[in-house]
Amino acid sequence: MDDLAQRFVQDALRNRCNQVLLERLPELDLPDAWLVGGCLFQTVWNLQGDQPPEAGIRDYDIFYFDPCDLSEAAETAVNQRARNAFGNLGVELEIKNQARVHTWYPAWFGRPCPALQSACEGVDRFLVGSTSVGMQQTQGQTRVYAPYGLADLYQGILRCNPRVDHGTLYPQKARDYQARWPWLKLPD
Repeated sequence: MDDLAQRFVQDALRNRCNQVLLERLPELDLPDAWLVGGCLFQTVWNLQGDQPPEAGIRDYDIFYFDPCDLSEAAETAVNQRARNAFGNLGVELEIKNQARVHTWYPAWFGRPCPALQSACEGVDRFLVGSTSVGMQQTQGQTRVYAPYGLADLYQGILRCNPRVDHGTLYPQKARDYQARWPWLKLPD
């Protein structure tokens, strides 16, 4: 793990909820499970903006990949198990099976999505490249997934994800981030 990835792990784990979720996520026994997105990058931005690590984080996302059951009912059951396991944290959890994204994506976004092959492919599709991050802990080792690197995250650059075109959603998302962390910037 390079220096920036080590810094990312240290910063993300300053958020007590991230720490507990990452440590106890294996208890849910979900295939290819990752703590992803906002709870991680927003913690970093909070620390850079001299805010408490948990400030303003709306939810905590977990992606997993289970191609054996693509039903909404199975995903709902996983979310209920997680609420029972992590209810004492007092945070909103959103757990999504990335194997079923292609089943709801066209209705939600108005365009098709190929069937994903892993939880990390879901991270690959975030609107803003610098927010495409995930962490996983297996056998005491923390793994970081950042397909577009971590430099933009730490430099506060909100670069559009080059792999996914979501039209007007990217500028909306960027404006929302800039409203909460005014020092964030769009690329030149």
